[in-house]
Amino acid sequence: MIVAVAREILKGENRVALSPEGVEKLRKHGFEIHVQAGAGQASGLLDEDYVSQGAKIVADAGALYESADILLRVQPPGEHPDTGKHELDMLRSGALWIGFFYPLHNAALVKRAQERGVDVLAMDAVPRITRAQRMDALSSQTNLAGYKAAVIAAEALGKIFPLMMTAAGTIPPAKVVVMGAGVAGLQAIATARRLGAQVEVSDVRAEAKEQVESLGARFIEVESDEDLSGEGGYAKEASEEYLRKQQEVLHKKISEADAVITTALVPGKKAPLLVTEDMVKSMRPGSVIVDMAASQGGNCALTVPDEKVVREGVIIIGYTNLPALAATNASELYSRNLVSLLEYFTKEGKLEFDREDEIAQGALITKGGEVIHAATKSLLEQN
Repeated sequence: MIVAVAREILKGENRVALSPEGVEKLRKHGFEIHVQAGAGQASGLLDEDYVSQGAKIVADAGALYESADILLRVQPPGEHPDTGKHELDMLRSGALWIGFFYPLHNAALVKRAQERGVDVLAMDAVPRITRAQRMDALSSQTNLAGYKAAVIAAEALGKIFPLMMTAAGTIPPAKVVVMGAGVAGLQAIATARRLGAQVEVSDVRAEAKEQVESLGARFIEVESDEDLSGEGGYAKEASEEYLRKQQEVLHKKISEADAVITTALVPGKKAPLLVTEDMVKSMRPGSVIVDMAASQGGNCALTVPDEKVVREGVIIIGYTNLPALAATNASELYSRNLVSLLEYFTKEGKLEFDREDEIAQGALITKGGEVIHAATKSLLEQN
């Protein structure tokens, strides 16, 4: 089977789906690897690195897609600038697309894949269970995003993060509020703490308190009887009453913060609004907000996706692809996620999907011209 690695077409996407290390591992399972020329260049991975591990370099995008039994990508498919065709239309019927797909947000893409007979395995839908940890690309990428968010906040802020004692006097540590203690939030907390900031954390899940405090941060508690712990480590969508109480508690904390990092997402939903315009107005000029939920509407009312803006004197950063800013490491980790997934489903050089397998049920969106992913199928039927 031919595994093809395509160059990413989204502006600003510096990652590549497979590293040379991954080429070597997949070839041991009998796969033939074709890599589009220059696919890894933005990640610091050269064509000769792939060739040295036994990959074939293909210059023509159309030829690469047409030959692929399996196409590996990072971003969801779109119109290809080299051919003018949609990427799903460039694949043969029966080919398998593996990459981030976000089926609950991309109904039109799911329908297109179904009509074209292209099978789709969405890396964002891999279930967060013990057996699938090595395949969990969401965790590997958001981990790096959380690190980057803290570093970006520190860089944008006109203050230093750590306590510093000088002959001219003592500089107090910066105050950072992190909203959401999932994978991204925990890494943002850990990074901000390593940089020396005082960190306070808000999360709707009560069990997050122990994790937050283990990192040396303070947990901001909201009195409520709601159980907002969802499946796979995600939070459920909070009620309006809970959000009202949370905003009351957070308003004061945010007004005193030098930097706020928001990470709250609910699968298949618009990101919850956590930082209102009034909260932004209450912050000191020069304060920073890094909104990691910008791609799904943002946690801050004034966030502009993919832009750094100043509103009410506050710097608001809404970059939607933070992992691409750490492309070398992000590509390495993503490649390992893909290799683990392919190894799991490979039997004697061929992919075999057991419909009863929990990982297949969670990640396989379309198969043989059918939408088989339960949540996606339900969404399409409602529309």
